[in-house]
Amino acid sequence: MPQSQLFAPVTIPTKSGEGLKLRNRVVLPPMCQYSVEKRDGVPTAWHLAHLGSMAHGGYSLVITEATAVVAAGRISDRDTGLWNEEQVEAWKPITQYIRSHGAVPGVQLAHAGAKASTYGWLKDLADAGKVGSIGDEEGGWETFTSSPSELYGLKPATQMSTAQIKDSVQDWAQGAKRADAAGFDLVQIHAAHGYLVHQFLSPLSNKRTDEYGGSFENRTRYLREIIEAVAAVWPENKALGIRFSGEDWVEVGWGIADTIQLAKELYGFGVRHFDLSSAGIGKFHGPSGPGYQVPLAQAVKEALPEDAFVTAVGVITEPAQAEQIVGTGQADGVCIGRAALGDPQWPNRAAQALGAEMAAPAQYWRGHWYTVLILLISSKQRHSFWLPLPATE
Repeated sequence: MPQSQLFAPVTIPTKSGEGLKLRNRVVLPPMCQYSVEKRDGVPTAWHLAHLGSMAHGGYSLVITEATAVVAAGRISDRDTGLWNEEQVEAWKPITQYIRSHGAVPGVQLAHAGAKASTYGWLKDLADAGKVGSIGDEEGGWETFTSSPSELYGLKPATQMSTAQIKDSVQDWAQGAKRADAAGFDLVQIHAAHGYLVHQFLSPLSNKRTDEYGGSFENRTRYLREIIEAVAAVWPENKALGIRFSGEDWVEVGWGIADTIQLAKELYGFGVRHFDLSSAGIGKFHGPSGPGYQVPLAQAVKEALPEDAFVTAVGVITEPAQAEQIVGTGQADGVCIGRAALGDPQWPNRAAQALGAEMAAPAQYWRGHWYTVLILLISSKQRHSFWLPLPATE
């Protein structure tokens, strides 16, 4: 069997040092867990178990859920944060555990803007009719944005003043400093999915007439200032990344040409990891199906220098599919999101299917025979399915 490109090691360049070394090209992207029961932004035992299981499963880079740089920037009241020292201390054992099992701990720093102060996306809340904005009587808070819009279907947000924007830039920088103290080796700035940065980038949502609205230069100013501020405090031997919505999928919205232009600029500030998702402002008008966002990653990859690490995300579920994306040069890596929630061992099972070395912990060695058996059965039946490893004597 030819050597797998998906499981070839790769290094994300850093300003100094040897760069951030990843054992393979399979990345766990940020996924909200809505598990901060005390509503204080402090990660819990759930986050240790959840993210730790992904390190066990063979992921190379494990990125936390959207982690707010200020309390008002949380998507929900159950999200994690990095705006105080208690949160830093709670993250430390989690990053240490991820690293101890061969994966790299990364954090997505975020601010939800107008899409903050919403109920977590959990079945029990949805069944109780608790969706959308949290009511004031239940602890909802004031939200902020580039300019007010009805696109989000949420309670009205307050337009940020220039002074608030300047203060917000420093919030991102302070969040990065805390991320370093907490032990993270990569920071990813969340500029996607209709959250605050995206609300400034997209002409669908940014109707400002000052220096932060109107032209491409003005609409991208907030993000450029964030990147400059973060890069100034983030250690030069650690990696800096960003997640873009490469397309609004609306003709008059933010598009892939805009993304490419800005990605080139941010590369000049030291950003080397570019993750390409899409949409998030208003109704979804884009395509669907397996790998539907891969062309966005490919377009950015082709526009950037070779040392940029570009990842694709979106309905990537099968090992052969992921191998083809990397092997044909459409992206440098793949993000396995919802499939990971169903199977934290996805990378190890993919490695087995592709003839690559697995990264399972020693404690799971006895399950090796079971994985091989399932692969043999599934190949004969001409489809793939995964079952959990048994813990039998």
